[in-house]
Amino acid sequence: MSQSIKVLLADDHVVVRSGLTRLLEQNSEISVIGEADNGEQAYQLYAEFSPDVVVMDLSMPGMGGLEVLRQIIGDWPDAKIIIYTMHENTSYAIQSMAAGAMGYIAKSGPTSDLINAVLQASAGKKYISGEMAQKIALNSLTGDDDPAQILTSREFEVFRLLAEGKTTEDIASHLDIGLKTVANYQTNIRQKLDINSPVELVRLAIKHGVIT
Repeated sequence: MSQSIKVLLADDHVVVRSGLTRLLEQNSEISVIGEADNGEQAYQLYAEFSPDVVVMDLSMPGMGGLEVLRQIIGDWPDAKIIIYTMHENTSYAIQSMAAGAMGYIAKSGPTSDLINAVLQASAGKKYISGEMAQKIALNSLTGDDDPAQILTSREFEVFRLLAEGKTTEDIASHLDIGLKTVANYQTNIRQKLDINSPVELVRLAIKHGVIT
């Protein structure tokens, strides 16, 4: 009998984690070995358990999913992480895949997408649900001002936090970086996106579904 695929779940809702465990373990090839309810814990459990695949939400307390993804991939380049999220806009999908995710699955999609993504990721193959892949393809043809395609993953994270109304101090604390570093990111964002005011930034974020 082949060894099962060890999966770590990271989602701040216990009901979601419980449901995912039942869903994934219906497949005899998959075993859930740990659960995290925030980004910091996801990082710690990855270091402790070395799972084959991580299934992670983007929206978690503290360190967000994109930042956890960046840190895990930075320390373990071979990590296989699938983003399983309610965010169905292409900006988050593009940023997640660019940061090293192996898959991007919308929670509203069929459950078979997640199982297929875990199986594919464990084999070293990327997986994006068909509908999301189509959206990304269409967006690449029309998204000249899409922040996800213009900004680096860290710049995009700062862009998102600014759009949510966070202050420079809030962002520095949230991302554990210096105030000067945040200011430099803000300058880069304004230049790359050709925006001159917070209002323009928010409008662009709404246009591309980064915030609602």
